[in-house]
Amino acid sequence: MLEVARLTRLVARTSATVLLTGETGTGKELIARAIHELSPRTSGPYVRVNCGALSESLLESELFGHVKGAFTSANENRTGRFEAAHGGTLFLDEINSVSYTLQVKLLRVLQEQEFERVGDNRTIRVDVRVVAATNRDLLDEVARGSFREDLYFRLNVVPIDLPPLRQRTGDIPDLVDFFIRKYAQSNKVAVSTISSDAIAALERYTWPGNVRELQNYVERAIVFSQNGHLALENFPTQLVNGSPMRLPRSGARDPQALCQELVALGLQGAGDGATNLHERIVSQVEREVIAQVLRSCQGVQTKAATRLGINRNTLHKKIDEYHLEAEPGLEN
Repeated sequence: MLEVARLTRLVARTSATVLLTGETGTGKELIARAIHELSPRTSGPYVRVNCGALSESLLESELFGHVKGAFTSANENRTGRFEAAHGGTLFLDEINSVSYTLQVKLLRVLQEQEFERVGDNRTIRVDVRVVAATNRDLLDEVARGSFREDLYFRLNVVPIDLPPLRQRTGDIPDLVDFFIRKYAQSNKVAVSTISSDAIAALERYTWPGNVRELQNYVERAIVFSQNGHLALENFPTQLVNGSPMRLPRSGARDPQALCQELVALGLQGAGDGATNLHERIVSQVEREVIAQVLRSCQGVQTKAATRLGINRNTLHKKIDEYHLEAEPGLEN
């Protein structure tokens, strides 16, 4: 997160396009707003569009506007979000949801800073800084043919990846303290402390909903708290008991999360000793990661080796070692 903060401050002073990646709830919109607030455009508008919440036709009109009579319900001229964000920042959330057809028009406005409203021939020029966000691997979307490669490279000028909360559990006490102060004040409740066993439970949990889930749990605990103190019983049962690991929406397993899951399961033969257990966990994680990358690269080993940061010969040896050639979707 220190690296995220450093990159945010560094890129904010420029007009470069930024692509924010990370699981749901990791705080992508907070970073987008911080980029705007720390930039020379801070006095201009900050406009947000959730691309996944609108159909293709509605999203086109929302982004670029329309003129009266452009379609059946177009009863008057409408200004689009690109126009509304002139001189400021436009945050495009869930950019992976934009249709392939609309991506062409989006690419043009990113490159040329100009567009036409729906149903109009007049070209409009704008000065807009674009920050896009996604919880998907856009390279996977490109490989599947659902996302344009040229648009990906135009968006990925400055990439910033937000790590999931399970990879930075050391931040949890500070986050909890922040949310306690925030929601105690808004709910007019005098809460100032939290039990050590509650903090320990929070640090053990795998947080499929990331910081947003933590935020909600702290607010809920404050509602049920007594005597100005948050106790373990004030938190949901699944957190107290430690719920099974839920996977990110993309279906890809985070290696650290997988490692935690394997340790929790104990693996068969855990009695062989700590060293043997560690080696088996590492092997399981390595096999899982290589298989995922091979699938995302549709079995193309050269591409997979590049993404993994190893040479092709090493990858070939790992495929033989883990018998991955027999995996579904990876058969030759």
